[in-house]
Amino acid sequence: MNASYRFIILSSSICIFALTHWAGAQAPQAQNKGKRPVSGVGGPGSPGAARDADLVERLLAARKEYQVSLENLRTHYVNLGDIERARWAEDELIQFHRIPKNPFLLELDVPPPNLQGNTNIPEANEIYRRAITYKDKGWGTDYVDNQRRAEILLQQLLSNHSTSNKISDTAYQLGDLYESKAYKQYHRAALYYERAHQWNPLTSTDARLRAARIYDRMGIDKPRAVELYKEIVQQETDSQRIQEAQRRLTDLGNR
Repeated sequence: MNASYRFIILSSSICIFALTHWAGAQAPQAQNKGKRPVSGVGGPGSPGAARDADLVERLLAARKEYQVSLENLRTHYVNLGDIERARWAEDELIQFHRIPKNPFLLELDVPPPNLQGNTNIPEANEIYRRAITYKDKGWGTDYVDNQRRAEILLQQLLSNHSTSNKISDTAYQLGDLYESKAYKQYHRAALYYERAHQWNPLTSTDARLRAARIYDRMGIDKPRAVELYKEIVQQETDSQRIQEAQRRLTDLGNR
């Protein structure tokens, strides 16, 4: 089976898989109790926003289940010593990861700012180490594939080990990934940079400055950029970051 045909089959499978999960979208509203309010079509709290959030949540769940199913299948065949079928599962998994996946609702994609990562978790440390071995490696298609592999591992760390003391570094690396040429998802990147600082206000990274740059230069949220630049001037100690923030505040008419 050639790569193009396999990609078509894979894309069709994902659509069918997602539609199957959406079939229950008319479930009672009680299912949504306790979920974070989100903004969407029609504004926060509107029927359109609630429907939007419900559909996106189902899509995210369908993506996750499809990925986990392929990973489990690959592991199953590896354990059986069935190299050919393990390779089939791996190939399909790679094709799945190559498909661009937009977040649709960032409120559902990016974890909240109040996570507290204070625990040294060896498993989380190992996941982070593996992610960094892939990130920014390779050229062309290999580069994109490795960025996807790194993203999967970093997101896995946040999902499974939200109390790890690696979550701030993980958020920073995700911000860098989403800002990269492999993704160009700038708003998503800025939010992860913000989380890197919010989850560890003592971080030595330039996360807050990188978030401000995106909000500023990409025109996503100039007022938020100004807020972050002011925080940098008032709270940070790195002279270069402070000077850049001061310059931009002057350029933007804020001193």
